[in-house]
Amino acid sequence: MGVLWSKPEPPPPVVLVPPLFDYPPIAARTRMLVPAYELMFGKLPLRTLFEDYFDNAGTVSSRIMLKPLEDPHVDLVANVSAAGDKASGTEVKGDALFRWQKDLYDPHTFVDIHVSTSEPMLKLRSCAYFPEYRLGAFGTIPLLMGNNRLSSEDYAVLGVRYGSENLSIGASFVPLPESAEVPYGAWLVGRKGSLCAGALYKPLIGGNKHPMPYTDPKNWNYAVSYGVASTSPLSPSFNFSLELARNTQLIASFYQHLVVQRRIKNPFEDNQVVGITNYIDLGLELATGIDKSKPAESGNNSLFQLGASWQANKNFLLKGKLGPSKSSVALAFKSWWRPSFTFSVTAENDHSKGTTSYGFGIRVEDLRKPSYERADPNYVMMSTNKEHLAPAALREFGQRPMFQADVESGNFDHLPTELRPISKII
Repeated sequence: MGVLWSKPEPPPPVVLVPPLFDYPPIAARTRMLVPAYELMFGKLPLRTLFEDYFDNAGTVSSRIMLKPLEDPHVDLVANVSAAGDKASGTEVKGDALFRWQKDLYDPHTFVDIHVSTSEPMLKLRSCAYFPEYRLGAFGTIPLLMGNNRLSSEDYAVLGVRYGSENLSIGASFVPLPESAEVPYGAWLVGRKGSLCAGALYKPLIGGNKHPMPYTDPKNWNYAVSYGVASTSPLSPSFNFSLELARNTQLIASFYQHLVVQRRIKNPFEDNQVVGITNYIDLGLELATGIDKSKPAESGNNSLFQLGASWQANKNFLLKGKLGPSKSSVALAFKSWWRPSFTFSVTAENDHSKGTTSYGFGIRVEDLRKPSYERADPNYVMMSTNKEHLAPAALREFGQRPMFQADVESGNFDHLPTELRPISKII
């Protein structure tokens, strides 16, 4: 009788998961300074889809985001853009934001100072949030504006808010004794299951001549949405919303975040790597004017945007958006070393003029962790057999069984902080 020797079982196949290019987005760091109404109803992801990495035509823009090793609670974000032509010359604009954050992973309590060259000013912004009481206070104080203080909000705006998983309510005030704008703004947003509804009171800029501004329908926005959202980008989500803006515009929007697995056979990867997670985002925004007092042919209140984004891996992002007058395509490449460099190029086509122009951008970032790709523990095999025990001929590319996401597993311990579910504050 011979001795049976068994080979060690090879490791099971895995699916790689790359990080999102920017998560959370920079705009989410100041979410406690703005009404929850401005972030719900798919507004923040749609803004990211339609604006990020679309560099303005005819411009070269750069952004530097740095966090010193000596004190990770502070960081600096600086933007510089140059644009011009032969007739007017080159115009350079820039701004910088210095920020202190109390907790590395909680952006809700912070202080920042914003300075800009395009509009000479120095602005102080701050927010403090107390999760045990679900209460927060925020404020914006322009320190230096020269002679540009034209309205009461150019002196200071302070506010208070309450936020829980299903309710957000808050108001902002102008702390000037002679100001009649009380409150300066207010909002109420509620969520029940997949339904979300809210109202925003925001007077017209430059003062309101109405004797009772609260009764003026042009000072109010209303929105309702239905969606399934997740606090982790590894889970798909969608949102459909309807908004009545200032009683003059009806805006319909749709946003879909897809998490798709793609087969790979990369000679630089280990043999057990059989797939990679891709992120696909789709967005649609349609607005039409309903104010009968304005002529229909003016077209000032009409808007149509269709956008799509595909992140193939940790390094490449392709985006496109289509509108009635212009269409744009953007390609971004992010390096894998630290600090990371992101190079982007945008091609914009003007349908009315039949011309194409280009924009370029470069971003240097050392705020987040360097690029990575790792196995996603939330993926399980759709097939019940053990694929890695099958004959080698059956494990060739194209014959491997695919995986499906187990979103209910809750196994996020081995994932980076950026991909774990965040705290639920509406």
